Amino acid sequence: MSTAPLNRRRFLGRTALTGLGVALAGSVDALVRPAFASAAPGQAIGYGPLVPDPNRILSLPVGFSYTVVSRSGETQLDGGVPVPSDPDAIGVFARPGGSTLVTNHEIGSDEPFGVPALDGLTYDTGARGGTTTTAVGADGARQGQYVSVAGTVNNCAGGITPWGTWLTCEETEARAGEGGFLLDHGYVFEVDPASQDANRGKSPVPLKFLGRYAHEAVAVDPASSTIYLTEDASGPNGLYYRWTPPQGFRGGPNALRELAESPGGDTAGALQAMACFQGGTHVPDLSQATEPGTVYSVQWVGVPDRDATSTSVRKQFGNDAVTRSRKLEGQWWGDGGAYFVASYARTSDGSVAEHDGQVWFFDPAKQTITLKTLFGVNPDPAVDTGNYDGPDNITVSPYGGVILAEDGEGISHLVGVTAEGEPFAMARNELNDSEFCGPVFSADGRILFANIQSPGLTLAITGPWHRPTTSIFGS
Repeated sequence: MSTAPLNRRRFLGRTALTGLGVALAGSVDALVRPAFASAAPGQAIGYGPLVPDPNRILSLPVGFSYTVVSRSGETQLDGGVPVPSDPDAIGVFARPGGSTLVTNHEIGSDEPFGVPALDGLTYDTGARGGTTTTAVGADGARQGQYVSVAGTVNNCAGGITPWGTWLTCEETEARAGEGGFLLDHGYVFEVDPASQDANRGKSPVPLKFLGRYAHEAVAVDPASSTIYLTEDASGPNGLYYRWTPPQGFRGGPNALRELAESPGGDTAGALQAMACFQGGTHVPDLSQATEPGTVYSVQWVGVPDRDATSTSVRKQFGNDAVTRSRKLEGQWWGDGGAYFVASYARTSDGSVAEHDGQVWFFDPAKQTITLKTLFGVNPDPAVDTGNYDGPDNITVSPYGGVILAEDGEGISHLVGVTAEGEPFAMARNELNDSEFCGPVFSADGRILFANIQSPGLTLAITGPWHRPTTSIFGS
């Protein structure tokens, strides 16, 4: 047994409530199980060992294969311009004969290939980010790709709505006049996957009622249309937010945009920040939770100025009023609540304790959050030893467990977590050390889509999907 710093697989195995069990419908339930042994090298966990790719792009388990759907700068959009740089989160929607992918492009200023500014689809002609929409067949092969919103900045993550649209989020607080921008940024925009025309005059409308800050991801409660939002920011660290719609609001196609454009729409509904408590004691930072199974009660504090006209939203609160977290990242709605990820924490960035990843579950019925999975600090990210760091985007697998996109140091993986709580490598980036982004399954569960952000590859992964196996204890 290694005497190196805490091995992440052993850490997950020996703690309670480590598992993320997933029903086929996409709901997630915590599983309590006894401790299990660390896996032996080469043991078939998940879908088995990864096979090196002779093309040096993506290593996958035996029987799995991938297709390159598009390449930034090489593949052409409809209209003959290159696919934009830095693909990030993806929303996938079913369509006859295949899937529709709405892809964020996390473009700030100097990336080589920007999102083209098109009439009716552009928010700010001084900005180069946005989304593209891709039609793929049942086999994952690309059939066409077009711009669905342009003129935005650092479109990082987002989320799928219950009514079948994509909310794309700007991870920035940039103001008009900075970096050539003509308008303020840091908003959420809604993209319709139906067609390019369905977005003209609509997708460029900022949903200002959701606040102006460094947005990361959203999760929408299908019962109430309440929206939960993560913030990826530091100095001070970011917050977790809740937007409650105004009385009488009914979510659906165009409803958010119509609300934004209505009188008083910029401040419609209530935007609040999360404050956590344990036994009546305020919790200042999520990193202080060091045991999976930790439960905090939640209260919500109103945001004074959601458009941050003079002060960043997160700076409008003292540390005694809210609960902060470094690197709040991906989200996924399931099991009647929102799962959200904290990518890492270090004491040097103001965190209370250090980790290389947390997965939390917010239960709106109980008004609690529960720490489901905790990744210890990776002792050597450059070595592929079954340790992982920096989980970012998260998606639920229809075959049980979840898939996390690794955005840490060194080797980059798509990391699976079985329903019993064991992590495994689903894929390894053999091209470079760029992050994985946007893992998400097609509606029929046959294809796992994901991006390697640089140089900008969108991949369709297929194979003998099944419930991933666990260690010697079986499943």
